[in-house]
Amino acid sequence: MENEMTKTLLFVCLGNICRSPSAEAVMNTVIEKAGKSSYITCDSAGIIGHHEGERADSRMRVHAARRSYDLISISRQFRSKTDFDKFDLIIGMDDQNIKDLQSQARNEADLKKIVKMTDYCSKYKHYKTVPDPYYGGEAGFELVLDLLEDACDGLLNHLNGKI
Repeated sequence: MENEMTKTLLFVCLGNICRSPSAEAVMNTVIEKAGKSSYITCDSAGIIGHHEGERADSRMRVHAARRSYDLISISRQFRSKTDFDKFDLIIGMDDQNIKDLQSQARNEADLKKIVKMTDYCSKYKHYKTVPDPYYGGEAGFELVLDLLEDACDGLLNHLNGKI
C-alpha cells in the first residue's frame, strides 16, 4: 500500500475565464490551508478555446480579490487527448460542461473521472450548477464564489480519504 497518494484536479467551464479559474484559486487556497499542497494539484480549462492565453475576466478577478483569492491562471482549452490521462478528476461547472466533457471521453475510465462541482456542496445543495456570471451583474460573481467555497470544502473532505 502506498503511503501518500496525490490527486490532480481539473476544473472546467465554458471559456475558462470566470468559474473554472475561480474554482482553481479557491481550491488551491483550501488545499493550502489544510496543509495538503503536496498531495493535491489543480488546473483549469475551458470547453472552448476562444479566450486561450487570456487572464480571468477582470470582474471575476475583482470579486475574487475581495475574498483574498488571486486568479493567476491563464485560459486554455480542454485537451481530451492529454487531460483525461493527466487528471484524476475533471470537474465541470454546469450540465452543459458535463455533456461536452462526456462527449469527448474516449472510454469508460474517462467518463468515471467527470464530476459536477455542485455535487460537493453542503450549504448550497439546492444549486445544481455553478451559473455562468459572464452576462449578469455583480451578484452573479459573488454567488459563484459562494458556491465554489462550499463545493471546494466538500471536495477536500471527499478527497481526504483518498490521499
